[in-house]
Amino acid sequence: MLLTGNLKSLLPQVLRRIIRCNRLSMSNTSGMAEGYKQANIVILHKSLADDFEKFCHANAGPLPLLYRSQPGDWKCPSLSSDSDIRTDCLQYRLYEYGAFTGSLKSLKEYAEQLKDMVTFYLGCSFSFEKALQNAGIPVRNVEQKCNVSMYKTSVPCYSVSTFSCNLVVTMRPIPANKLEATVLATSELEESHGAPVHIGNPGLLGIRDLSKPDYGDPVDLQPDDIPVFWACGVTGVEAIISCRSPLAFTHSPGCMFITDLKNNEVTVGSSRKVPQVHCISQDPLHYSIVSAEAAQKIRTLESLIGIDPGDRGIIHLQRQEELLKSCLSLSHARSVLITTGFPTHFAYEPPEENDGPPGAFAIAAMLQALEKDVAIVTDQRAMNLNRKIMEEAVRLGILKRPVPLLSYQKESTDSALMFLCENGNRGRPRFDHLIAIERAGMAADGNYYNARKVNIKHLVDPIDELFLAAKTISGVATTGVGDGGNELGMGKVKDAVKKYIKNGDVIACDVEADFTIVAGVSNWGGYAIACALYVLSTCEIHDRYLRKAVGFPQLSKKMVWLAALPSVPKEEKFLKALVQHGVRSGKTASLEMEVDGLPFYNTHSLMIEKLLQEVQQ
Repeated sequence: MLLTGNLKSLLPQVLRRIIRCNRLSMSNTSGMAEGYKQANIVILHKSLADDFEKFCHANAGPLPLLYRSQPGDWKCPSLSSDSDIRTDCLQYRLYEYGAFTGSLKSLKEYAEQLKDMVTFYLGCSFSFEKALQNAGIPVRNVEQKCNVSMYKTSVPCYSVSTFSCNLVVTMRPIPANKLEATVLATSELEESHGAPVHIGNPGLLGIRDLSKPDYGDPVDLQPDDIPVFWACGVTGVEAIISCRSPLAFTHSPGCMFITDLKNNEVTVGSSRKVPQVHCISQDPLHYSIVSAEAAQKIRTLESLIGIDPGDRGIIHLQRQEELLKSCLSLSHARSVLITTGFPTHFAYEPPEENDGPPGAFAIAAMLQALEKDVAIVTDQRAMNLNRKIMEEAVRLGILKRPVPLLSYQKESTDSALMFLCENGNRGRPRFDHLIAIERAGMAADGNYYNARKVNIKHLVDPIDELFLAAKTISGVATTGVGDGGNELGMGKVKDAVKKYIKNGDVIACDVEADFTIVAGVSNWGGYAIACALYVLSTCEIHDRYLRKAVGFPQLSKKMVWLAALPSVPKEEKFLKALVQHGVRSGKTASLEMEVDGLPFYNTHSLMIEKLLQEVQQ
């Protein structure tokens, strides 16, 4: 007689006996033996066992190792009292030289070969489903009485010897208002894959169609559900395929080994470990994860740079969380384009001010340290000046090496698209994020104005068009940093600029950025971005999410990132070099003091010191 009833309340040893006797007509073990850990199974020749164990440790997110047997041992005493791995999974898969050659109900016919084989028991996401339900979070695959959806991704695992494959993930639809509770419920359950590795658009993982999983069943999303992805033990199956072993066995995806170990619910205590979820993009939909501690540090940075030394009314332009969301987006970016340059001194040559370049190069320095591609775009007339500034930044140790210096001219209606994307193809953008810091921004009438309402359009190339075009390209984000409202990207706060900033009705920039960072001095905004990126990079929760729980933590690079942070000596030398190249201060005399006979903001050094103090606490 086959059993099909409610199996969630049965004890693991009872279920294993039922499975052993082939008396269960279920296609998967999701929801069975509620509250007990389940395990993925990989069985391979003993000659490969040490390398596979190293592969598991190197990719602990998808392959949390619960137990490794001795050769020929089909029991696992630390996981169960009376098990037999030859019979205690609902179904097995047979692989020969990397090819799937059949499904099996039992491995007993391979008893002789199993004498030289080692069994690996790996954690399973079915184990945390009860924790989700206890937190009031629906588990759609259980509700729909089907197997969980599993997908191959484009994310490479860390390779060890012949084991080289991409990550496999499970997907569970989660209501949008339950995302943070979901992450919190699973983050400490590391033996069951821990926190999600991706939240949002599946295309960012290389998954084309959620209705066509590579393993398991399609699971329907309900209105307001967001696809949430966890690292999956079926990654072990892909590893077996990649090594092309003459003989190997795995569980059939979804048909887990049920252990006697209970899932102990973990309470997250310190803010260092409490995860937060933030939406960083609507097109494509993308969320990021960061610790509460790191998020609070970045909020403090935002507060520090928000002071208004000139009492110009910028407090009315500020929007909370913009620094955090911008830097989370930048943290996920691979290639970043920066622009700066405000020709305030229109009657001089060069007309540039020294607010902007130091902040821009501070951002570029941290992006370089984080091994991201970075380029700078500026006005054609200022190319020679910027080359000299670049040389100074390298000489002073601000940059490790020069970054590409570009210019943009409008030659046709699709010039901006051709600049931003390969052959103008929106599906192949060259940059993931554009940053404008103290860059002259186009007003509603198409002109560019300094703070005194002087039209400086003749000195400004139409780099605004790149930001406008970026809005039509999925996956490209923009950030604007300013201190007066007439800077590129400030269109998001233009109504406040018109109301509270002197001459705002004329000078307000009309071009919006996705994220608007308002600072008392724009350079401070650049320094804060560099510091916030450092905070995110040293956050273990964010680091794990970035690398999708494969490979090793990147914290070993902390000293490189630390060296890339702005410092008072570096910035004072850089400002001095700018003055020597004829770049003048753009701020009023009340904001200046003399440092070695050169103009310098009297709160500038103090601001850098405060920012550094915050990130290094």
